[in-house]
Amino acid sequence: MDPNKKSLLKNDGFQSFLSSIVCILLGLLIGYIVLLFINPAGATKAILVIIKNFLKYPSYQAAMKYLGSTLVKAAPLLLCSLSVLFSYKTGLFNIGAAGQYAIGAGLCLYCALALRLPWFVCIVAAMLGGALLGVISGILKAFCNVNEVISGIMLNWISLYVVNMMLTPVKEESSHYTMNIANVNKDALLPSLGLNALFANNQYVTLALPLSVICAIVIFIILEKTKLGFELRATGLNKDAAKYSGMAEKSNTVLTLAIGGALAALGASLFYLSGYEQWSVTSSSVPAMGFNGIAAAFLGGLSPVGAIFSSFFIQHITEGGAYVDKTMYCSQISDLISSIIIYLCGFVLFMKHFMNNMLQKSENKKALKAASENKEGGEE
Repeated sequence: MDPNKKSLLKNDGFQSFLSSIVCILLGLLIGYIVLLFINPAGATKAILVIIKNFLKYPSYQAAMKYLGSTLVKAAPLLLCSLSVLFSYKTGLFNIGAAGQYAIGAGLCLYCALALRLPWFVCIVAAMLGGALLGVISGILKAFCNVNEVISGIMLNWISLYVVNMMLTPVKEESSHYTMNIANVNKDALLPSLGLNALFANNQYVTLALPLSVICAIVIFIILEKTKLGFELRATGLNKDAAKYSGMAEKSNTVLTLAIGGALAALGASLFYLSGYEQWSVTSSSVPAMGFNGIAAAFLGGLSPVGAIFSSFFIQHITEGGAYVDKTMYCSQISDLISSIIIYLCGFVLFMKHFMNNMLQKSENKKALKAASENKEGGEE
């Protein structure tokens, strides 16, 4: 094998990219097979519609408008994925991102609708609420040895029902949705900074887009280029060794989950303060955004930069699935196809492990062959 090719295949970034592509293609293939079983006549058209999403619109203006809508939902997904991968990089699994997202939504909406506060105060309140949930899980993990997955799941449901109760006083009289921020407190809406003009004046496109990307870059710098990031990763790899080295392993655990909670809550505040959607106070399920963040984190190879692209892709296919012909397929088929692809995103690390094993076996065979040839040459 050519040395350059071998080094490229062993590159972690390239492996993550290749693994993600394989999982995406496999997910689309399985989705296509499911469509063929249900109704083969429209399967090809349906899978193409899912892939195209906003590109199905012949008008440039319409395409840009719906691209903007996809990006609006990709921003909170990116922040949820950052919440998950930041914790995972430090040896923790923040499945509580869904609850942190919910509490962030509840606090930002309450501050906006009940207290009539400006958008930046609403964001800070949301982040503090998400961080508090992370601190609770962190303290239970660090001082009581309670697995963060267990505490995270419990807090997810507690957060959901607390938010439902919190927002009931600010719901519309004729529905179970919260009041429209644009009609109650325009100061709580995120500024667009002129970005909406790039997407056919889509009013929901705001500073959430650049802010979420900036957060990804900041998280990358913290994890890879700072002393804090090194200590957090070291604590995650081996907390006993970190403690022996003089690191505050318990504080690092709490801090990690606090930052993860703040990121997920920030994602919720950026979404709901755009005015794109209202919260239903009768919600009986935890927001899927937090769980989808897990898939986006793994599809992006647990890289903050990779998460930017994986978050957009997952939201792209999710939105595209809504355009599937409902006369040929039931309304849940789009969710099924999206779920299959999202599920397979979790196999990115498995694919990387498989590639490394194959490369190692290939190198071992070559080493044995070279050793055998050298031995034969020596005997001659």
